Amino acid sequence: MIDLKGINVLKHSSIRIAREKIIYIDPFQIDIESHDADLILCTHSHYDHFSPNDIKKVSNEKTVIFVTEDCLEKTKKIGFLEENIISVKPWEKFDFLGILIETIPAYNKFKEFHPKKNNWVGYILTIEDIRYYIAGDTDKTKEASQVECDVAFLPVGGTYTMDYSQAASLCYKIKPKCAIPTHYGLIVGEQTDGASFKKLLENEEIQVELYF
Repeated sequence: MIDLKGINVLKHSSIRIAREKIIYIDPFQIDIESHDADLILCTHSHYDHFSPNDIKKVSNEKTVIFVTEDCLEKTKKIGFLEENIISVKPWEKFDFLGILIETIPAYNKFKEFHPKKNNWVGYILTIEDIRYYIAGDTDKTKEASQVECDVAFLPVGGTYTMDYSQAASLCYKIKPKCAIPTHYGLIVGEQTDGASFKKLLENEEIQVELYF
């Protein structure tokens, strides 16, 4: 069993990881102003993944933010200093205070919501020797199918991303120790999609955790 202490999916695709540092990924509909983020990672510019008001709620003057290039000017308007903004594209690696951050393409194969040419990303974080894959808004792509990770946060709501069946199929391929469904039951997908995803993996040796 993977120790998930300090891990939380807040809503939709909004993730908080409090391990060595406090990290938010795609903060969205944040209920409490905490201003506690050491690091914020945004996967792309859609409003439910890059939300200026929610970024303000968790950030402070020392917070470092990773954004795709199309979010760069918007990030400056929020008030971030240039030295605290890292612009990313797929296939990059960074060391943030001992945390390895890798970017991976996130895109749709046959839909136009998330074109590959936009250079939007998912992230792989290595924290305390555990690899966390945050897929972002993506289909089951060749790149996603080659990920090596311990914990996989995967969208399961369909329409704009893979659905729960396709996400389960991806898990069969990459075999994380733990899988956590995201991106369902709020803007897209059914509230039951997480449970349906878990049921499809019940015969696999994969720990599945539901947060909503």
